[in-house]
Amino acid sequence: MPGHFEPLPGGGAAVALDEVEISIIRSLAVQLLELIGPGPGGDVSDDPLAELFAEGPSEPPADPVLRRLFPDAYSGPDVEAASPEQAEEQRAYSAEFRRFTENDLRAGKRENALVVIRSLDSVAATGEGGAVLKLTPEESKQWLSSLNDLRLAIGSRLDVVDEEDTDLLYRLPDEDPRKPMVMAYLWLGGLQETLVETLMT
Repeated sequence: MPGHFEPLPGGGAAVALDEVEISIIRSLAVQLLELIGPGPGGDVSDDPLAELFAEGPSEPPADPVLRRLFPDAYSGPDVEAASPEQAEEQRAYSAEFRRFTENDLRAGKRENALVVIRSLDSVAATGEGGAVLKLTPEESKQWLSSLNDLRLAIGSRLDVVDEEDTDLLYRLPDEDPRKPMVMAYLWLGGLQETLVETLMT
C-alpha cells in the first residue's frame, strides 16, 4: 500500500502516507483553495436562494492556472480555424456558459479540496510517523477530482501542455529550481493513477 491506493472491502480506497506526504498534499490543497477563492459574496450567504441564482463571471480568469482549471467551453483548434464572425460567436457562447456554470464549478472544487484537507487532518491526528488514510467511495471520487486539479495547477506553472512536455520533466537536472515542483507533479500523478485503478476494480 505505501505510495499507492488500494481498494477497501465494500468500496472506497486506502493509502499509506507518511508525515511529509500528508504535509505536502495538505499544503497544496490549501493553496488550491486560496487560488480558487471564496464563493460569490463569501462562503456563507444570508440568502441561499440569491446565491443559487448568482451569476458568475463571463470572462476567463487572468491567472493561467485558473484558466486551466476553468477553461472556455468552446475552444481549441476548431475555434482557432474559424472565421472572425464564427470565433466571435464561439466567444459569446463561452462567456454565456461560463456565466452560469463557473460559480458551481468553483464551489465543487472548493468542496473537493476541503474533503482532502479534512481527511488528512483526521489521519494526522491519529499518531506520529504517518498513517493509513481510508476513504469512502464518495470521498475517493472527491480526492480523485482534487488530485486532478492539483496536477492541472502545477502542470500549468510548469508549462505542461502535452505528453511530450511531461517526458521532458524526467530529464530536468537536479539543480533546476523547478525540480521540487516536478517531483510533486509526478508523485501526484502516480497517486491519481492508482486511485483511478482502484475505483475501476
